[in-house]
Amino acid sequence: MSLPMLYALAAIALFVLGLHGVLAYRHLLRKILALNIMGSGVFLLLVALAERAVDGPDPVPHAMVITGIVVAISATALALALLLRFQALTGRTELPEE
Repeated sequence: MSLPMLYALAAIALFVLGLHGVLAYRHLLRKILALNIMGSGVFLLLVALAERAVDGPDPVPHAMVITGIVVAISATALALALLLRFQALTGRTELPEE
């Protein structure tokens, strides 16, 4: 098994683990963390696909990953701010039951 294939399998495992966290938990902080884990899986998959080139790694997916990390940090900060606002208004950090 090649190293890029191992990275791709690890990326799929991270994405599935994050998807389980998003679907299984009602606590909003856990959902935010699960979304970050899913994003890490996508970033790892992009890096693994960039390494499959014959004449060296492709720099475009690496640039996309760096940009994605910046966007993910900003989105996480916004989600945490919204979580704090939701907690201040309702006193809860979990989604209501349906």
